[in-house]
Amino acid sequence: MSQTLQPGGPVLRGRGALHLLWVAAIGFALVIGQTLPSVARAAPESFADLAQQVSPAVVNITTTTTVAAPVAPRGPMLPEGSPFEDFFREFMDPGRQGPSTPRRSDALGSGFVISEDGFIVTNNHVIDGADEIEIEFFSGKTLPAKVVGTDPKTDIALLKVTSDAPLPFVTFGDSDVMRVGDWVMAMGNPLGQGFSVSAGIVSARNRELAGTYDDFIQTDAAINRGNSGGPLFNMEGQVIGVNTAILSPNGGSIGIGFSMASNVVGKVVNQLKQFGETRRGWLGVKIQDVTPDVAEAIGIKTAAGALVTDVPEGPAMAAGMKAGDVITSFDGGNVSDTRDLVRRVADAEVGKAVRVVVLREGRTETLLVTLGRREEAEATTTPVAAGAPQAPAQEEMLGMTLSPLDSDLAGELNLPADASGLVVREIDESGAAFDKGLRAGDVIAEAGQQKVATLADLQDRIDEAKEAGRKSLLLLIRREGEPRFVALPVE
Repeated sequence: MSQTLQPGGPVLRGRGALHLLWVAAIGFALVIGQTLPSVARAAPESFADLAQQVSPAVVNITTTTTVAAPVAPRGPMLPEGSPFEDFFREFMDPGRQGPSTPRRSDALGSGFVISEDGFIVTNNHVIDGADEIEIEFFSGKTLPAKVVGTDPKTDIALLKVTSDAPLPFVTFGDSDVMRVGDWVMAMGNPLGQGFSVSAGIVSARNRELAGTYDDFIQTDAAINRGNSGGPLFNMEGQVIGVNTAILSPNGGSIGIGFSMASNVVGKVVNQLKQFGETRRGWLGVKIQDVTPDVAEAIGIKTAAGALVTDVPEGPAMAAGMKAGDVITSFDGGNVSDTRDLVRRVADAEVGKAVRVVVLREGRTETLLVTLGRREEAEATTTPVAAGAPQAPAQEEMLGMTLSPLDSDLAGELNLPADASGLVVREIDESGAAFDKGLRAGDVIAEAGQQKVATLADLQDRIDEAKEAGRKSLLLLIRREGEPRFVALPVE
């Protein structure tokens, strides 16, 4: 997928020539349908009362950014004494034109007031890089705003204005109770035309776009550029989403818009208000989903939970967690997949001791993990764990030509000199290993959830899987230091 820039911001061009874009000055989006609820409800007679009720709390946002001026063009290189030398010095010499001056760029977006003392929620991309932020209220009154805090991961920003009088405000509703087919109303400043209302239904829920913490409500209520940061209301006048993105082939609404769910936004806003930044819990593991073939390879019946691929130094390692563990429960709640676990951990309190249930070699174990802070962990890098070196050899196994990793191979692959495992030297492109994504240069670190340093180690794991009646063997693959599990057939 390629990216091109347009005046309104980045537009991603992909399958079907659909543009994925932000809906303020910048944007993006996605599409899938969903069935309607079984219980039908009559359409409201009018949205006028609701619009009148909430309009005073919805705001237009104008940002001003100083953009560096381009370097003035220089004239052509001319031989000294050329008859054109004076001409070009007069008309093309940048020094004669005077210094280039920076220019100011304006952008538009939307937002809404959440407290009478002037806290305002909008999208981060609406105010990102802005030098000045001006808030226009429904009454026409304008006030300058300052940034309290931002969270690029959910694209949420919290602003603050100072007002002599208490401001009208709206509250967050429970986005989890919204059903596909429920009526919703969007408000904002589409295309810079001023306050505008559109209505529609919830088209789908729990949409993922590009972020780790994405939980979007999809709606057919018209959302356009300039609507970014505006509220999506339920019929009680509560905010159940923040309008963020659209799917469009032309930059305008085609009835597929996305609002970040209020239950995500509310938690972010509370942290921004309290700390000026987010403070998410950190478990300290790398994980992947448990697919059906992986479940079969490790001998579990249900493809659920989060499979641990690596445990660098951190809270999980201190608690005794190991690569190959399947996390089935976190802090008393069942874990359905990696996305579920990431959200649960992020929502947990930093420093809290939580019980984590893992499935290890057919048995469940409960670990007590004291959570760290994700933002601090992301600021540091952790070296990849390594084992002992082995003598070189080569053999074809599982559709691959493998050899033990020695110091020379480790150097070629930019791995630590003491790294261990089996290197994929060649691979049969018609085989299962290639289909599963393995490539030459990959390193097999584990097989059957045990470390492998020699070809004999791998053969032993293959024999054990066959004796246990399993159709596949779970391999831990490292590529450029990043781990993932792959289940390969042993026949």
